[in-house]
Amino acid sequence: MKGKEGSLLRTESRAGAGVRLPKAVKRILDTLLSHGFEAYAVGGCIRDCILGREPQDWDITTSAAPGQIKELFPRTVDTGIQHGTVTVLEEHKGYEVTTYRADGEYEDGRHPKEVRFVSSLREDLSRRDFTINAMAYNEDEGLIDCFNGMEDLRNKIIRCVGEPDRRFGEDALRMLRAVRFAAQLGFALEEETAQAIGRLAGNLEKISAERIQAELVKLLVSPHPEELLLAWKLGITAVILPEFDRMMETPQNNPHHNASVGIHTVRAVSGVKADKVLRLAMLLHDAGKPVCRTTDEHGVDHFYKHPQVGAGMADEILRRLKFDNETRRKVVLLVRWHDTFLGDSPAAVRRAVCRAGEEIYPLLFHVKEADMRAQSLYEREAKEASLARSYRLYQDVMKAGECISLKQLAVNGTDLIEAGLKPGPLLGETLQCLLEQVLEDPALNNREYLLKQAKSLNTSPSNLIR
Repeated sequence: MKGKEGSLLRTESRAGAGVRLPKAVKRILDTLLSHGFEAYAVGGCIRDCILGREPQDWDITTSAAPGQIKELFPRTVDTGIQHGTVTVLEEHKGYEVTTYRADGEYEDGRHPKEVRFVSSLREDLSRRDFTINAMAYNEDEGLIDCFNGMEDLRNKIIRCVGEPDRRFGEDALRMLRAVRFAAQLGFALEEETAQAIGRLAGNLEKISAERIQAELVKLLVSPHPEELLLAWKLGITAVILPEFDRMMETPQNNPHHNASVGIHTVRAVSGVKADKVLRLAMLLHDAGKPVCRTTDEHGVDHFYKHPQVGAGMADEILRRLKFDNETRRKVVLLVRWHDTFLGDSPAAVRRAVCRAGEEIYPLLFHVKEADMRAQSLYEREAKEASLARSYRLYQDVMKAGECISLKQLAVNGTDLIEAGLKPGPLLGETLQCLLEQVLEDPALNNREYLLKQAKSLNTSPSNLIR
């Protein structure tokens, strides 16, 4: 623990390597240290501090046993007591404090058969996933770096602690985490680490959908979502998202494109802002293309109805990965409408907003721009001009407060019934017909006029739009 590298890094830490402990973390460490125990902040929080990033969580490792931790702090929660973890509550926030431990044999690629507590910090750090996550720190000793994590940070390398096959055999999710860290930090995978992933990627089948989902989202919203291609090359997507592999295998022999569906998809994901819903939408917007691909007599590929097919596939994929209903709903709608025309006149824009929905329509500008910029340059200027015109018209429509949905119509079903129309399917058709008139001419959104029109339409059903 006090080898050459560790001593060097302690000196650098005291000179200002970037680790600044929050007051609550410092109090927890001081309490443990003052009672004769070893204690350090450990893992990702140390990595992030050194990189100048704001840690999301602070984890603490200690030689104190769980029962001893509970005795020292008045407010604790037994978060994972069987694994040595006690959550200490400080200033209305929880901090996980875990006893030094060594994991027993992993039988399922997810959980150790047993956990035993140890007295050595080095032994505790040796079970961690990557060298950059296996550093510890306290203000008395500075930075403890037993596995050259600092050197890998300098060189921007993701490297397993010890033998990669063993680390990934303990928890297969670490393979996806390796790619995710590469995407978040802009790092490269160390060669042996990458080779081990290529050999063992199939073990990701043992990991729950919820854990896969969490890592996939972090990868997608990272600064480098294009590392999805690394996940594909290493065989990860073949397990967690086989639909993407089909996209990679599907060419697009069409003047609007210059790459496979998969490469186009990665470009589109990278081209939209780092929002979970938008990046998921771009990931899945062309999922239906491999199914819908046809080639005409001139050798040109077409993908008729791929938005509708893709929406159904997106729904299945997001259900499989256990996404929440709201995220799934929005992504499916964006996939369904991503290829729709957004309008070249006020009336066309109003109809498009009504069709896609007030919530989804404005998001389509982000989707369509990312989609366009991931295509070839064919007709690029015309596409940009069309999108810009649609957006200006949309802004005008919204500024004017024009009617774009049934809820904004000056009459509703109750009004029509009170005016003498009978409840039933014809009532809904009448309202829809009135809305179509108002979408064409907002000035017609007048209660008196609409009631008169409703009576007229109800008298002459052939006039209804069906």
